[in-house]
Amino acid sequence: MTTLFRHICFFWILVIFYTSQTSAEIYPVEAWAKRANIANVSLSPNGETLALLRINSTGENPQIEIYKAETLERIGQMDADPMEITRFYWVTDDRIFFRARQKVRDKIDGYNRGVYENSSGIITLDGKNSTVKKLGPELGGGLASTLPKYPNKVILSAGRRPTKYFLYDIETKRKKLITRESEEKYGFDFDEDGNPMTARGYDGVTNEFVSYYRPIGSTEWDVVNKTHRESFESWYIAGRDPLDPTDLLVVAHNGNDKLGLWSFDPQEKQYKELIYRRNDVDIAGVRFHTNYRKHPDLITGVRYYQGNEEKIEWFDGEEKALYDQIKALIPHAGRFSINTRSVDGNSLIVENYSPRDPGTFYLLKNGELKVIGSTKPQLASDALADVKAITYKARDGKNIHGSITIPNSPPPYPLVVMPHGGPFVPEKVFYDEWGQLLANNGYLVLQPSYRGTEGYGLDFYQTAFINGGQGGYQMQDDKDDGALFLAEEGLADPDRMMMFGWSYGGYAALVAAARDPQIYQCVIAGASVPDPNEQVNYSRNRMNAFVTRTSIEQIKMWDNSVSPINEVENVNIPMLLIHGDVDQRTPPRAVRRYIKELEKHDKVFDQVWLKGADHFYNTLFFDHKVKFYTAMIDYLKNDCFKNSNKIAQR
Repeated sequence: MTTLFRHICFFWILVIFYTSQTSAEIYPVEAWAKRANIANVSLSPNGETLALLRINSTGENPQIEIYKAETLERIGQMDADPMEITRFYWVTDDRIFFRARQKVRDKIDGYNRGVYENSSGIITLDGKNSTVKKLGPELGGGLASTLPKYPNKVILSAGRRPTKYFLYDIETKRKKLITRESEEKYGFDFDEDGNPMTARGYDGVTNEFVSYYRPIGSTEWDVVNKTHRESFESWYIAGRDPLDPTDLLVVAHNGNDKLGLWSFDPQEKQYKELIYRRNDVDIAGVRFHTNYRKHPDLITGVRYYQGNEEKIEWFDGEEKALYDQIKALIPHAGRFSINTRSVDGNSLIVENYSPRDPGTFYLLKNGELKVIGSTKPQLASDALADVKAITYKARDGKNIHGSITIPNSPPPYPLVVMPHGGPFVPEKVFYDEWGQLLANNGYLVLQPSYRGTEGYGLDFYQTAFINGGQGGYQMQDDKDDGALFLAEEGLADPDRMMMFGWSYGGYAALVAAARDPQIYQCVIAGASVPDPNEQVNYSRNRMNAFVTRTSIEQIKMWDNSVSPINEVENVNIPMLLIHGDVDQRTPPRAVRRYIKELEKHDKVFDQVWLKGADHFYNTLFFDHKVKFYTAMIDYLKNDCFKNSNKIAQR
């Protein structure tokens, strides 16, 4: 089949399919801007009670609601006012541990030091007399383990470096320090008996990341692996080998391009056997037993992604059968998980996400599957858009993977290229609010896994660091080549192409605005990085405290990448800038300097500032998103092409 014939077939198949669809309802931005209606649905250990976080009305904080699992009758609700509960965990049948946050300042306190402070507490359920006890700052770091084998006991963390861990008895309120480690060790994991099992560190003399392991019955740490920071290979302990608890299962490259799962002898510090590795993609990690209360830390499979589909290579036949049976029952099944399961295994909570399901929770009890609720009940599945995985060739012949969100109408479409942030984090599109919002308004959305994206092997990841950083060079070519591919396929209108991104994606949009030749009509840059040198300095300052792979990645990539603030004179299309005024990850001062340069060079742009919004999605509240989404849709509809024509006529 010739390339031309393939293109024609692909185009007309889509035309026929989408012409047959009824026009989907276009939702107002308020429908998209609403925060999740319910979240964090989970069962008590005995399976008799379930709890969830619910936002009852726009602008309110989530409340914990308690239900009888048998009848789904609500029997209580509570909050931690003035703090906002962000997450909770069942500890016993009548006690819940929760995490909460509160805005404590109006301005950021420097890079990665935002306006919120976190805390935690214990809720004791006693009918109508339920009590909320907030824990002090010395125990407010987080929950390290619920210790399901030991009722009323949990492991809590406190402090940053060094982090302290305490065994806390929620009945007697007594705490016991269980780690007395120096700053060289961090990131502790504990076994099912509450013993420190693994830790990480960094050797500044040899520039190596260090993995520590404490064998069963020992109080001494062994160094089981060192990985030089320039290799960029991954190595971490996933857990103990279920076939031989004296051995470990580790996720590692071990000199290979793709990440695999290995059996590892910690005493001899040697790999024993390759358990699973693929030639096409990295493994994404392991899967633990769905009944972690009865089988803590039992590894039952290994996960990987093909396209946007999560796949599992199972080690446990019963877990596979349960997974397959549930998947067959769920409408629009995509990425789903068993969030919690009763100790007896007979009751469980299932959560599903897919392009046409923003998130639905189910209760399986006594052989009956019941719908608990949806995160976005205002959005009908028929009005949402399909997401398809694609692969295309970059200009140098490299295969680039990505996802397209396709409107419920016939092509060709106006195109929005929406690169992910990070930039290295792997992106798998199950349900993406921004992509669905844009598709609902008629835009085809491309989310490319450009060079540097993890999940496709070490070589693909490391190409982001060739000749310094490739930000604005090959990494940018990969995005543009995806847009040109979709235009060639007849899906995208080449005269109506735009780029929108957040964080690194916002940086990519700024770079796109100054490229020549130009393929876009406008860009929208959210929470962007106009000055990579500033981000490099942030990462270097962070490394003064402790070295992480992330800080090294950021320095390597940003150090020699294109700097948008130095390219303002070359900007040749209009842009919309969106930024939170308390953004701690990309502080606003660089954007304000960039705006002054735009004004100095008489460039066409608009700006939207989100008051009280930080960098992260969970700090974008309803009012922020209404303002953000309204500005974006209005700009694409009314200003993008009009302003680009003005520039073209100059």
